[in-house]
Amino acid sequence: MVKLLAPALSCIALVVAASAQAQVAPIVQRLYDGPAPGSERWQLPERAATSADGTIVSNVRDPGLLVYLPDAAKATGDAVILLPGGGLRVLGIDQKLLEVVKRLNDTGTAAFILKYRVLQTRNAPQLPTSPAAEPARWPEYPPLAIRNANANPSPNDPNLQAVLRFAVADTRRAFDLIRSQRRQWRVDPSRIGLMGTSAGGGVAIGTLIAADPQARPRFIASIFGPALQDVTVPANAPPLFLVTETGHGPVTDGLQALTTLWRTARRPVELHIFDVPPGKLRNGLWLDRFFDWLREQKLD
Repeated sequence: MVKLLAPALSCIALVVAASAQAQVAPIVQRLYDGPAPGSERWQLPERAATSADGTIVSNVRDPGLLVYLPDAAKATGDAVILLPGGGLRVLGIDQKLLEVVKRLNDTGTAAFILKYRVLQTRNAPQLPTSPAAEPARWPEYPPLAIRNANANPSPNDPNLQAVLRFAVADTRRAFDLIRSQRRQWRVDPSRIGLMGTSAGGGVAIGTLIAADPQARPRFIASIFGPALQDVTVPANAPPLFLVTETGHGPVTDGLQALTTLWRTARRPVELHIFDVPPGKLRNGLWLDRFFDWLREQKLD
């Protein structure tokens, strides 16, 4: 059953479409018929701030999908659910993410940006930071003990742990929704991958760990997004594609630990670490290689 479009989700879609300039406005779909399970009492209004660099969304309580479909003549049946980052506090839908959407569509792959639940806050979302405004050097990160590839900087924060569970539940629900609309959207449910940026990568790994057979990704790509919980590599774990920066502290350490776990389990994994300043990890450094990797893994 197709979900009705909530006003908040509709507004976010319009904001994202405006920030995307010439990009076609997405189809928008709610994940749930009513309030999202577990967060029924959340009251703070959803908000968005936009600039030429993208959109920041806060107080997500009505999760949904922004659906970008390729031309029908190009559609291969492949799909990727994109999980934006933002530390589980906001969602950042920037121009780099929308560029990935376009590249996926150009290859005949359906792209779905998931607007998942994040921590509730009374603070207004800050405008996206221009790469030109990023500091020239990485900060000195405090030490973080990483065990079982868990690089969560706030492992004892109950609110963030609850939001992580909600985000994983929303991702699992997204698989269900795509499956229910597979004919309309020309998607093969067995060919859905996950790509997360920053905290979205942690949500992607969390979705795999949840071991829901109906939400098992065909592959996971994580762009500077380590695991946010202890990881046990499941049998027949999907191929893993990881990208980060040399100076990104516990993020880089966490992705190296995740790589070691996949290698120990003899599962396919590829890690790229770029020596670039903050904000300079351009898609041009890794995106072509990602598509080559899909072909090499026979995932295209």
